[in-house]
Parts: sequence; C-alpha cells; structure tokens
Amino acid sequence: MASTTARNGPRIWVWLAWAVVLLVADQITKTLILDNYRLGDSTVITSFFNIVRAHNTGAAFSFLANAGGWQRWLFTGIGAVATVFIVWQLRAHPGQKLFCFSLASILGGAVGNVVDRLMHGYVVDFLDFHWDFLSGIFHGGHFPAFNLADMAISVGAVCLILDELLRMRRER
Repeated sequence: MASTTARNGPRIWVWLAWAVVLLVADQITKTLILDNYRLGDSTVITSFFNIVRAHNTGAAFSFLANAGGWQRWLFTGIGAVATVFIVWQLRAHPGQKLFCFSLASILGGAVGNVVDRLMHGYVVDFLDFHWDFLSGIFHGGHFPAFNLADMAISVGAVCLILDELLRMRRER
C-alpha cells in the first residue's frame, strides 16, 4: 500500500498546479479589470465581444443575485465543500488524466470565484459576448458576462461529462 501511495502521491501535485495556474490567471485578469474599469464601463473589441466590468453577487446567470447578501456565504460554503471533495477525488484517482484535468479545472475556477466573494462580496465578470440570435433569450442578445474562473468551471464540467461517457463506452 505504501509503495502505491508513494508512486501515485506526487501526481496529485500536477493537478493542483493546474488549478493554481487557473486561479492565478483568473485573479490577474480580475485585478486588471478592477484597476482599469469602473462598474459598467465597457470596451468594444469586436462586433460580438466587449470587455466590461460587472459584479455578480449571485451564481451562474446571476442566480440569487438580489437575495439580500446571504447568498455570498452560501456560495462561499459550496465552494469550500467542493474544494475539499475535489482534492479528495484528485488524491483517490491521480492517474485518471481527463477526470483529474476536469476536476482541477473546476477547482481552480471555483476557488477563483470564492476568493472574489471573500474579498469583494461579489464575483468580478468581464467577458461580454453578444449576438442578435440571443436577443430572444438574453437582454439585447448579451450572454451574461463571465470570467476565466467561469470558463475553467465550464470546460471542466464538459470534460467531466466526456470522461464519464468514455468510461461508460469502455465498460461495454
């Protein structure tokens, strides 16, 4: 048992390092936005993409954003519990590359957004994509603004689903 742990033990650090890279990149980009934009400021980059400064006190798609403040602690708690669970899973399955990449991506993103909630009371969002075909779903066709942490979580979730589909296929 000890030799298995010693052989697999250091591999978790690769996944934790990836999570830290994502966390640092997320926090650097958010700091740049906070230092250079006021709330609501926007810079047009292309016909479908802007850099904006937005604050999200809720979760995805501003879920519970106007709940009165208690949601800050709920989402921080969920992020803390998710962090413990993900690290436990990374320790248990360090050799499953796609699975661990997925979880580490989710971990980096989740911690990035928890840091925002603890430091600011909201998550800093700044990527604003908009297309006319979205106008029936989102105001003015603007997909809700998001950040690198959200992208990491989304990529991690898609890869986690892919990993499960591949696992099920292998078991047939």
